[in-house]
Amino acid sequence: MQYVKEPDDSIPLDKLGKKFIQEVTGVFLYLARAVDSTMLTPLSALASEQAAPTEKTMQKCLQFLDYAASQDEAIVTYRASDMKLAIHSDASYLSEPKARSRAGGHMFMAGPEEIPINNGAVLNISQIIKAVMSSAAEAELGALFINAKTAVSMRKTLEEMGHPQTRTPMQTDNATAHALLTNRILPKALKAMDMRFNWLRCRDAQGQYRFYWRPGTQNLADYWTKHHPASHHKSFRPQILTSPTDPEYIKLTTPRNTVSKTFVKNILQTPRFAEQIAAKQQTIAARSA
Repeated sequence: MQYVKEPDDSIPLDKLGKKFIQEVTGVFLYLARAVDSTMLTPLSALASEQAAPTEKTMQKCLQFLDYAASQDEAIVTYRASDMKLAIHSDASYLSEPKARSRAGGHMFMAGPEEIPINNGAVLNISQIIKAVMSSAAEAELGALFINAKTAVSMRKTLEEMGHPQTRTPMQTDNATAHALLTNRILPKALKAMDMRFNWLRCRDAQGQYRFYWRPGTQNLADYWTKHHPASHHKSFRPQILTSPTDPEYIKLTTPRNTVSKTFVKNILQTPRFAEQIAAKQQTIAARSA
């Protein structure tokens, strides 16, 4: 469980400080989305404060930069699969300022297994849910809605690339949300929750998604819903990034002296071309004299 911190009443930053926060957020966001997804949650928190940053925001930014500088090089390993999209979805309830919740998602390619085996992430989501959720179940439904809506275009892209998609498995660790989506209980909720609930049920009826429940300890999306201590970062990174002890990681990070044997370089080293290049250089020198 994680509670929201007290309101930030520290001194606002000047224009240079504000620009620095925005630059850090913009530069590292590409790396976070492409490779090192462990940066997504702190970057999301910084981005939510970059319009009116304070000294506490700067402290968070510097702490993030310390984290980025002290970690091993991030490498993602993708294993061969049947190219079936699989999703882990989770949410943290009332963990952000102004009584808001955070949605997290982990999307990867898997095989035909009933419980998909984890693979290198093709996309991770860590974003604050804009609306205020009235319960933990509603927050979980909000996260499922965000992840499923994002996956619609991904399913279409995979199909156009020649990888037909069956029902995309979506894992949740909230029993109430799972029971709502699998018709085990009938909902009595607000209109906002009703919209997300009916949208997810509609997509399920169309054969696009399959919702299943697993314990929270087996839901990888939980990592992107909270801010964690250093010990948890260290223990979790090998689950989504290639471990520094992996032979492939060592192979990729070890400097190598490569000798180019390209056709162009080889042909330029022959006596005939060497003479032509020398003659050309002499002609250029004579013209400039």
